[in-house]
Amino acid sequence: MANPNYHFFGDQCVTMTFFAVLLLIAQTGAGDEAGSLILEGKKQLIVGVPKKCGLIDFVDLKLDSRNKNLVEKAQGYSIEVFNATIALLQNISVKYMAFANEDGSCVEDYNALLDQISKGKYGAVVGDVTIVANRSNYVDFTLPYTQSDVKILVKVRHDPRLDMWIFVRPFSWDLWLSIAVVCVFIGGIILFMERNVKQDSGHENSPLKKQLSGVSILWFPIVQAILPEKESLAKNCSRFVLVLWLILAFVLMQSYTACLSSILTVHQLQPRYPNEYDVLNDPNINIGYQGGSFIKGLLLERLKVPKSRVKNCSTIEQYKEALDKGSREDGVDAIFDEVPYIKVFLKKYGSNYAMIETRHRTDGFAFAFPKGSNLTSYFSRAILNVRESEEMDKIEEKYFGSNHKDNNEGQGLATSSSSDDARSNLTTYSFAGLFMVIGILSLLALAVSESHVWQKPVMLARTYSRQLLISWSFARTRRNADGEGFATRK
Repeated sequence: MANPNYHFFGDQCVTMTFFAVLLLIAQTGAGDEAGSLILEGKKQLIVGVPKKCGLIDFVDLKLDSRNKNLVEKAQGYSIEVFNATIALLQNISVKYMAFANEDGSCVEDYNALLDQISKGKYGAVVGDVTIVANRSNYVDFTLPYTQSDVKILVKVRHDPRLDMWIFVRPFSWDLWLSIAVVCVFIGGIILFMERNVKQDSGHENSPLKKQLSGVSILWFPIVQAILPEKESLAKNCSRFVLVLWLILAFVLMQSYTACLSSILTVHQLQPRYPNEYDVLNDPNINIGYQGGSFIKGLLLERLKVPKSRVKNCSTIEQYKEALDKGSREDGVDAIFDEVPYIKVFLKKYGSNYAMIETRHRTDGFAFAFPKGSNLTSYFSRAILNVRESEEMDKIEEKYFGSNHKDNNEGQGLATSSSSDDARSNLTTYSFAGLFMVIGILSLLALAVSESHVWQKPVMLARTYSRQLLISWSFARTRRNADGEGFATRK
């Protein structure tokens, strides 16, 4: 039998759910009427854009001469992404309004800019606005149109204090030993093949023991490579072995040069400070940040960096000037900023600076709308289409360069440790095949050159085998003859 209370409570739950949905629609649809008029083209969307003090690659405004809040022309990375988004929505009419002082100067306060949305002055805010948790309390953000993490910009060490034995690092110790062994091996083969040749008065009467001394064997191939006219070779087999040695020496020299250049380059491109902790824990290091960014709050409130160490750097030129001065000259040794800004800096000054990782993450840049506006979802869907299109690639290449992905992932991100240096050098195994081929060919050349040594034993062996064969044939013939004679007598 069905329980009547079950139907009562079931109907009550359905009713409560219905009213909850209506309440949710009422809350999220507070801006639906204005948003619908904007989407239908019946109302103009007033967009607030920041008047930036620096880094105008993202937002660059040309203001009206009579009214400094009116924008005659807006361009930059963020503006072009927004225009591409508007092009997909088609019917929206946009009017840009500059967030600036009365004299047209910049205002370095993005929180104040977003606050103008809740006050009803702007219907949206477009620019390099980062999605931060406390900002979402009074505005709604679209999906991010670019990813952005916090990283550190530092100078690289172009004058490293390299140790005095760096020239041996391209080859491992076993490879250096193998080269010495091969040199002795080839030198010994050449001297052995040339032992009976009178080359000059100095070597005419020299004993074999003296010519085959350790220094002579080790030095002989090198002398032949550098001063061939001094120690000319008489035998073709000796010249053949020398050519093999020169090929091996050429390959080794080219590999050594390439590996040493790589090691020196890696050392020179190392950041002065390998990680975030070295920067934060050194009281003598000043840290820069971009004016108007949330980075200042991150440094002072979350990371507890003393205010005396934190310095405002608003433009690309100020970034470079402060880093070049360093903390000792009232500059900075590191700048905390988001990846898109650092990519713009590295595009212009990338050869002398590097970007290192931090543990801080953000959700990227986005457009802001009033709380509950249905424009947020429409623009979010349009941003997805823009990001998946070739138009976004063209925009990023225009402002960040063709290698913007490489800059994002690692121009100077990681530092190499001593273990990395150990892996970068060459070992004997790297040239094992070459050593084997040259060793086999050298032994074959020695065998050909000393044919008179082994030809006599071969001739003796042939004579002895021929005599054995004759004696064996004679003995067999005699046995056969004896056998026939015995049969006849019977």
